[in-house]
Amino acid sequence: MNRAARMTAILDLLAEQGEVSVEQLVERFGASAATTRRDLDSLAERRLLTRTHGGAVAQSVAYELPIKYRSRLGAGAKEQIAAAAASLVAPGDIVGLSGGTTTTAIAAALAARDDLAAVGITVVTNAVNIAAQLAMRPEFKVVVTGGVIHSRSFELIGPFVQQLLAGIRLDIAFIGVNGLSADDGATTHDEAEAEVNRLMAQRATRAVIVADASKLGQAAFAHVGGAELFPTVITDAAAPLPARAALTDAGFELRIAG
Repeated sequence: MNRAARMTAILDLLAEQGEVSVEQLVERFGASAATTRRDLDSLAERRLLTRTHGGAVAQSVAYELPIKYRSRLGAGAKEQIAAAAASLVAPGDIVGLSGGTTTTAIAAALAARDDLAAVGITVVTNAVNIAAQLAMRPEFKVVVTGGVIHSRSFELIGPFVQQLLAGIRLDIAFIGVNGLSADDGATTHDEAEAEVNRLMAQRATRAVIVADASKLGQAAFAHVGGAELFPTVITDAAAPLPARAALTDAGFELRIAG
């Protein structure tokens, strides 16, 4: 496990338990005690946790809010996708993140990257949990779109979101979806969320769908866009070969995480 993935996993464990010890982390992730202490010190410097004598306790604002609403289903695949997505971001980039559990994992992966500390990045999101997750990173500029909170997904929707997005540009946008198929393209359960996702993608130089294998070959209610809007899809190794082939034939470039 590389350092970025290990630090993300430490934060996940910390969010579940409230506190961790160095000994527990050494046993769980296999890194040395000295390396583990350096990981904890680095996360503490970013205000993502509070160091204790033998380990760390959760930082109440920076991480608990997003984790509270985060689904644990498919967490391993989502973390792999998140690491692959975060690797596409360069220091200084303007990054769009839609709502969703996979994009929440991307936010955590970005927060764990040491190389972003000097220059930082700008993150534009319509997800209040992602904004809270990144708000304590002083080197990140976090822009929240405004709008009305959708009670199911904690995403901001409505005309205020559209007004802000219409006036900005993004280097790269990561969009979570509920379904992705060759025939229907990217889809979500909610038409208002689909509209925001589409506009965020249109404002980006590069728009990337992030979807675990369970979303492939599926279609939800509202259409977001096809391969012309989302040339790149990041998914995980469990993606069925027929679904991969169908999406490739439809013009999508698939990247398999992990």
